[in-house]
Amino acid sequence: MYKNLAKAAVASLAFVAGSAQAAELKVGGKGFTEQLLIAEITTQYLETKGHDIEKLDGMGTSVVRAALENGQVDIYWEYTGTSLITFNKVEESLNSEETYARVKELDAAKGITWLAPSTANSTYAIAVRTADNKGLATISDLAASYNKGDNFKFGVNAEFPKRPDGLPGLQDKYEFKAGRANLVAMQTGLIYQALKEEQLDLGLVFALDGRIEAFDFTVLEDDKGFFPNYALTPTIRTEVLEANPELGEQLNALSALLDDTVMRGLNARVDVEKVTVEDVATEFLTSNGLL
Repeated sequence: MYKNLAKAAVASLAFVAGSAQAAELKVGGKGFTEQLLIAEITTQYLETKGHDIEKLDGMGTSVVRAALENGQVDIYWEYTGTSLITFNKVEESLNSEETYARVKELDAAKGITWLAPSTANSTYAIAVRTADNKGLATISDLAASYNKGDNFKFGVNAEFPKRPDGLPGLQDKYEFKAGRANLVAMQTGLIYQALKEEQLDLGLVFALDGRIEAFDFTVLEDDKGFFPNYALTPTIRTEVLEANPELGEQLNALSALLDDTVMRGLNARVDVEKVTVEDVATEFLTSNGLL
């Protein structure tokens, strides 16, 4: 009898331990379309690999990064340029390979492993309506216009005016001041519609957003090369990867499928064609033989 009870207790503990381990695998994400998509794609894919996933998306950049560092999130996809400038305060001009190598090294000391980067470069960009571009073709043109007193209404998200890889750094690089009165703060997703409807003169966009083409916007050339490379890359807590080494291969397989064209198309399916994030994620995984 006691032997049977002991076996039952061991089995029960094993079940609880296994459940706890599975429940600890948390996939994070930020609050805009591309991040909601990649968090959902990752969740569905890892679930097919036998992982029990809790998805925690919709967070701000600093919040999700802090969650990764303190163990509240195990995995999320970050952009190399964001880690370089915002989290690691590196101000040198680096190419895409140098940026990845630097953040991989610096974040390793913080218990974060950068896996294989995708070739999807989701950099910031500034867009105008093609039919009414205000005579702007480059960011230097925009700087000159602000400096001569033009009051262009510039739609930005809450983070951009505060980030070193956002407006402060951009104004330093191009030597201009937009002026607080010209900034219109709103959620990232609302900027595109407001620009289309002529409520703004220009807007902060992500280069891979499908609405740029759909709404006939023109992206101003970053002629001084301010914005760094923002390669979309899976990041994972190193201790989680060591405990689950198969995650490296699995997430790298996803990363290899993502490039500018793929991400722009996925984003457009949600934002232009109004397909749900969940359905677009399933379509993507199915079309690539992963479901």
